[in-house]
Amino acid sequence: MNDETQPQPTVPEDEAVIALAQSLLDAARRGDAEQLLPLVDQGAPVNLRDGNGNSPLMLAAYHGHADLVRELAARGADVDLANDRGQTPLAGVAFKGYADVARELLDAGADATLGAPSALATARYFDRTEIVAMIEQAG
Repeated sequence: MNDETQPQPTVPEDEAVIALAQSLLDAARRGDAEQLLPLVDQGAPVNLRDGNGNSPLMLAAYHGHADLVRELAARGADVDLANDRGQTPLAGVAFKGYADVARELLDAGADATLGAPSALATARYFDRTEIVAMIEQAG
């Protein structure tokens, strides 16, 4: 079978896939591990990205959900996956000031030098002294 003879998804199937993707991303924003993690465990892409390039881990981190960040990283989420603006999850956390989430990302191997601006530069700019100290200690 080649691409031309493969059955193509129908419009309702496409809409169902889009709805599932949106529900995954919304669950990440809300920190709803009970909804999100079983879907990832069943094969939903852990590095799915929204229209702005934000992954579930990025959304969970940016909204301060440290436990969900840890669980997504444990399931293979890329802790350094930048969005379309070049921002990494750790840089987003440095902007928001979530030290507990920064700790989870650093423990999972996040690189504070990546992104534009980098997480370290962001933490310094916003005077997030606890996050700067964590990054320098991890470095």
